[in-house]
Amino acid sequence: MEADLIIRGGTVLPMAPGREPIPDGAVAVRSGAIVAVGPAAELATIGGAAEVLDAGGGLILPGFVNTHTHLAMTLIRGVAEDLPLKEWLEDHIWPTERALMTADTVALGTRLAAAESLQAGVTCVCDMYFHAERVIDEVVKAGLRAVVPESLIDFATPSCPTPDIALARQRELLERYGNHPLVVPAVAPHSPYSVSAANLVKEAELAEEFGAPLIIHVAETRWEVEKIGAEKGVTPVAYLADLGILSDRTVAAHCVHVSEADLELLGEFEVGIASNPVCNLKLASGLAPLPQMLARELKVAFGTDGAASNNTLDLLRDAQLASLVYKGISGDPTVMPARTVVEMLTVGGARVLGLSDRIGTLEPGMRADVICLALDRPRAVPAYDAFSHLAYAARAADVCHVVVDGRIVVRDRALLTVDVPSLLAEVREATEAARARISQ
Repeated sequence: MEADLIIRGGTVLPMAPGREPIPDGAVAVRSGAIVAVGPAAELATIGGAAEVLDAGGGLILPGFVNTHTHLAMTLIRGVAEDLPLKEWLEDHIWPTERALMTADTVALGTRLAAAESLQAGVTCVCDMYFHAERVIDEVVKAGLRAVVPESLIDFATPSCPTPDIALARQRELLERYGNHPLVVPAVAPHSPYSVSAANLVKEAELAEEFGAPLIIHVAETRWEVEKIGAEKGVTPVAYLADLGILSDRTVAAHCVHVSEADLELLGEFEVGIASNPVCNLKLASGLAPLPQMLARELKVAFGTDGAASNNTLDLLRDAQLASLVYKGISGDPTVMPARTVVEMLTVGGARVLGLSDRIGTLEPGMRADVICLALDRPRAVPAYDAFSHLAYAARAADVCHVVVDGRIVVRDRALLTVDVPSLLAEVREATEAARARISQ
């Protein structure tokens, strides 16, 4: 057996069923795929001119999977604050996007988001935005794995004047990127309240034709539930089920206000649920019933949402906050145990996005999306239990190495694929121009 990259010098968390942490473990990679995982001593005989990435006594685990975000919204981080979602979205965000989000600004915001994500240990994201071709260009150059749709709403978006044009763009994406090594093209109707039933059905038919993910916001606020209930006589989840929108390829973002019957439907159709606890808390939308979802063994994992509603793309922070909040509101300290939280960050996220056949675990045959977290700071020592450390003590700043599809994209905390100083200078310049346009 030969390898072109060996990641060693730390405790390996395979995250595969039945696999426990491997002290002094190693991961061998060849042509972007994992070829061996085990004790470093056993992998020492692997041949080839392998490059060695040393974890320095830290943790080696699958990259984090952000199941719901809007990458380019990094450029409007902090634009509208302390507002309920409907007012925030309709009175501030949508007008700002119409004013600012050209193809070039989407590309710039996506590049910033890719840099932030990779340095935080996120190796795969599920985006939901506009100008998808430019998004794809940026994530590929940065080395970030991504599910990328062209979003559809029943009014003009920054990239598509009409829903029909959005549908045509989605078809082009699905045809062009169907076999891309890093990108999974998708369709994305915004929500049950912003897309007509006819267009929702068209989206589902297109996703079915290509076997593609369908990404949609669902039951994010009480207002949405009341609106759909008044107009359709059912909950948003039941409405989507009646229309034939739900399937095992659906990624339903939020699912905050869902009933027991809704949970039953989500399980029946094997829908992936992208929970966004920080965004939902900040907008006072509520909290999804994660413990009940987990008890039903639904596919559920974490997302950050966009940086305009979360303010960061630090998925580890979101997971850690969720692990504490649910303990607090339930009065049960056994809720959201550490290992479950880490599973949701990794293999759980892969399941939600339909990618568990290629990422989420460290096993032979899987693509090599691997991160290393250092244990070299006073707050990180001692680390008796790797899962406890990740769920309660680790920080995104501890991410020291990141590998995506076998390519080293972060080494010793430095991002290798993006010129960060130049990027930040460009973002600051764009921000000054944005201030002037927003104030008009």
